[in-house]
Amino acid sequence: MPFCVIKSRTIKIFFAMLAVVILLCIAFEGSACANVWFGHSTRLVPIYNVDTTEQKVAISFDAAWGADKTEQIIEVLNEYQVGATFFLVGFWVDDYSEIVKKIDENGYEIGTHSNTHPDMVKLDKSTMKSELEVSISKIKAITGKDVTLFRAPFGSYNNTLLETCSELGLKTIQWDVDTLDWKGLSAGEVANRVQKKVKNGSIILMHNNADNVVESLRLTLDWLKMKGYTVTSVGDLVYSDGYTIDNNGVQHKS
Repeated sequence: MPFCVIKSRTIKIFFAMLAVVILLCIAFEGSACANVWFGHSTRLVPIYNVDTTEQKVAISFDAAWGADKTEQIIEVLNEYQVGATFFLVGFWVDDYSEIVKKIDENGYEIGTHSNTHPDMVKLDKSTMKSELEVSISKIKAITGKDVTLFRAPFGSYNNTLLETCSELGLKTIQWDVDTLDWKGLSAGEVANRVQKKVKNGSIILMHNNADNVVESLRLTLDWLKMKGYTVTSVGDLVYSDGYTIDNNGVQHKS
């Protein structure tokens, strides 16, 4: 009889703990907990890099706070004959429309980086949509081209944001090689970070107004070329359709 009492109590404790775990999973919208307990996750993830056997990487520049180095960046990209993507904030487009035009005329891809550079997860869905649509309209008014890529300010995202982007025909792009050039690192330090982290299908993050961006870009492109990498735009690297994105943000061809 004592054994049965203990067993019954143990079962009750077990089910009580299980109920708590399930409730926690629901509270966290089925992210990490759901992945462990139910074998799947409802968390949406943007593209961090691409699964490819090609020795191919994309280089990207976020533009929000200044433009004095942007034309030099374009010159270096032209010199090395590589592709690139510029993610532009709407107010930056307002201030530097002629440079936006120059980016486009030189054949470089333009994506949106929001309209006012907010932390998008703090916005409701309608405001998210407005941030995207207004910035897209500003870019399209200058280039005449559709915008298909988005990078979230601060890299901050949630399911609502990614769902909104999808509804607007946007792929949300993160990165797997963070140069940290905005911290004022030397050109050599930035290039060294790329060399340590880059691999086939990588998306490299740089900033158009970082202190040493022109010099670090040149060092980075020298090294990538020497190692046999093709450097292109994000749009050229990612799969346009027939793909999946795993929990780590790796885009796979279906």
